[in-house]
Amino acid sequence: MTEPNEPTDSRVGLYIDFDNIVISRYQQLHGRNAFQRDGIRDFEKNAPDADPEIAARLAAATVDFNAVIDFAASFGTIVVNRAYADWSVPVNASYQRQLMSRAVDLTQLFTTTTRGTKNGADIRLAVDVVEDLFRLPDLTHVIIVAGDSDYIALAQKAKRLGRFVVGIGVAGSTSTSLAAACDEFEDYDSLPGIEKIAPVAAAPAAASSAAPAKKTGSRRKSSAGSGAASTESTDAAAAAAPEAPATAPAESAADEAPAAAPKTTRSRRVTIPTFSHTDDIAFDEPEPAEDIDPQTVATELLKRALQIGHAKGDADEWLNTGTVKNQMRRMDPSFNEKPLGYRSFTDFLSSRDDIAELDENGPSRLIRLRTKAGSAPRR
Repeated sequence: MTEPNEPTDSRVGLYIDFDNIVISRYQQLHGRNAFQRDGIRDFEKNAPDADPEIAARLAAATVDFNAVIDFAASFGTIVVNRAYADWSVPVNASYQRQLMSRAVDLTQLFTTTTRGTKNGADIRLAVDVVEDLFRLPDLTHVIIVAGDSDYIALAQKAKRLGRFVVGIGVAGSTSTSLAAACDEFEDYDSLPGIEKIAPVAAAPAAASSAAPAKKTGSRRKSSAGSGAASTESTDAAAAAAPEAPATAPAESAADEAPAAAPKTTRSRRVTIPTFSHTDDIAFDEPEPAEDIDPQTVATELLKRALQIGHAKGDADEWLNTGTVKNQMRRMDPSFNEKPLGYRSFTDFLSSRDDIAELDENGPSRLIRLRTKAGSAPRR
């Protein structure tokens, strides 16, 4: 007696560029370059001299990797689950319990120089993905948690090898080209279980940009003194450094120096280990233009998808709403109606009744493009 074949389940590989997502989330809430300005790299929230304001900002920007892993599991069984970072860094180490409880393989990236290993995680992640694509022929989905444009070629190669590629990134720090290279792309804020937080903390951080520079400088000096006892000459030079700007003759130079000098010289030379991203270059992708209304973009996307659907058949033919949404996602993998304020795709379509007719009377929802502006919807 032959037993019925078991349903074949999709098999998923999840690859997390940890530094990318953590830094992006912090800067999304607290402003561009806030991660470097607040000295999060060397910040230990449990230290006696830890700044409570910085600790509060760090807590608000905590990334919920459980939501990321749960979303990845919706595509199938996760057979590869890796996160890439230097796990000896305090802010990274604070996530270890959360990640290990979800069976994430913590891949260690060692620092080879005091400047850091720029693109260290990018290269290691890409090499592992390509190896897994050939080593695991049953791998059906590749999910990349990052927003760097460096991963465009990787996404294209994975698609070329027949895998379904999903990207997850933080809004404001994600390459639009990477989103287009994926089969599907989701913003971290739109994942189920993530409470959307407005970046209200960015204003206070910018307003007090001069004051935290002093605090972080003293905090780094104390941590360097406790963690590097063998470098007494460096500590002595660091202790004398804050007095030099006080005697500077130009008042304007003194106003500008505290915000830049403590970060680019002393911290980079003393800090070991570092992140895979350097101090002065957080991400190579510029901020996306913010003068484009996302509602308008979504409306135009819907109109083009309907026009394409009608071009394949009769101009007055009704189209299945699921087919239309799939077409929109193929055209723009980052499309999602929920960040636009709609509970469902049907609600999104109903709000565009000036360009599309929606028929919900039958067993399936149908839609078609209005031939004339202002025509009455079908009853």
